[in-house]
Amino acid sequence: MNAIILTLFFILILYFYLNITTNHNKYINVPELDGVAFNEAVEILDENNLSFIVLDSALYNPEYPKFSVLDQMPKSNTQVKKNRKIYLTLNPSNYGKVAVPNIIQITQRSANSSLLASGLEIGEISYENNIGKDMVLEILFNGNKINSGDMVPKKSKIDLILGNGIIEEK
Repeated sequence: MNAIILTLFFILILYFYLNITTNHNKYINVPELDGVAFNEAVEILDENNLSFIVLDSALYNPEYPKFSVLDQMPKSNTQVKKNRKIYLTLNPSNYGKVAVPNIIQITQRSANSSLLASGLEIGEISYENNIGKDMVLEILFNGNKINSGDMVPKKSKIDLILGNGIIEEK
């Protein structure tokens, strides 16, 4: 009989202890952090008794300010318990760099495809006398000649100098 009373007493103490330490039925709504600057997001999470972990991000989004929150997990308005970790994906300060593909001596059409596939954009196109009509002769970035393999920021405009198909007569 004493063993039964002692067991029930132990279970009752364990029940109350677990209710207190696990914050049973005490939830916090995750705040909306989309587009919020990192420093401000940290303050908001601290005010709500939530912790955070920053995930590495290579996905630059020019529509968001630098170092602002692009994504969060769990999403906003999700109910979580105190001290829950919120995983934040931040907008980096700029696009990453990519290598300029080898487009010298190929047609403009092929060069355009290669540049777009590499995450680069087509800039100005100019022509000079050369027998290779629409053949890429030189690659320019910000007005300077560059070579295949040089690293430039993703989404950069690459200017092309093409042949016009005219042979220069001397």
